[in-house]
Amino acid sequence: MDDRLVSLLRRFELTARVFQTGPLCGSSRFDAADGLGYIHVLRAGRMRVDTVGQDSVLVDTPTLLFYMTPTTHRLQPLGEGADTMCASFEFGAGVSNPLIKALPQLVRVDIADLPNVAETLGVLFREATEDHCGRQAVLDRMIEVLIIQLLRELMDQGLLESGLLAGLADPRLAKAINAMHADPAHAWTLDGLAATASMSRARFAVRFRQTVGLTPMLYLSEWRLGVAQSLLRKGWAVQAVADRVGYASASALSRAFATQFGLSPRDWRRRQGAGA
Repeated sequence: MDDRLVSLLRRFELTARVFQTGPLCGSSRFDAADGLGYIHVLRAGRMRVDTVGQDSVLVDTPTLLFYMTPTTHRLQPLGEGADTMCASFEFGAGVSNPLIKALPQLVRVDIADLPNVAETLGVLFREATEDHCGRQAVLDRMIEVLIIQLLRELMDQGLLESGLLAGLADPRLAKAINAMHADPAHAWTLDGLAATASMSRARFAVRFRQTVGLTPMLYLSEWRLGVAQSLLRKGWAVQAVADRVGYASASALSRAFATQFGLSPRDWRRRQGAGA
């Protein structure tokens, strides 16, 4: 199967920063308003996790907590404390990234169930305890690797029932999704996407909607606009962006952009620059 993540990683830049390693000192609160995702690793000990809109949970075994979307939450060490590593990340800051919609608010995974991830974590914690030059840069890059590994494991183990990653875990749907990702400017039709997936039109439409949570053509539209945002942030002209993502003109892109985001492409780019 073609690499199911390569187009996402190419279009939407992943950046991460490790900001805490070792014992968790007191209650730590993280606010959705900061616009960041978070990944927390409990290496040893116990802690309570409070997530807005969910019941509190006790974590007392080596566990990885993955907040893909900005979510207000709190970590509280219990008993003799909690040995942790915490990092924030952005996956295409300010961009409509389909991965943001691919995951539930919180993914909680036992590290014992992910041996490949456990190996990476072992290296991460060793690096965190040693005072080598470039330590922060190494930790940040390794957390990025860890996030990619986690996304891959969620697909390979079928741990998600719906969303983009569930679609990419389906061999037939993945062919159509990868085709859209690779060439958003192509004049895709439902018939053409179904043929790419080697499925009938009706069966493809139903299976895509049930698995991904959107119709194929709505997903294509959102993908095109997300890619458009990414290119606009890089300084591309609106007409060049329209050509790259499959709109007949700059005005056509502007209408779709305004409908989706409430701003013209130029106004959106200016606002992104003001917030940088």
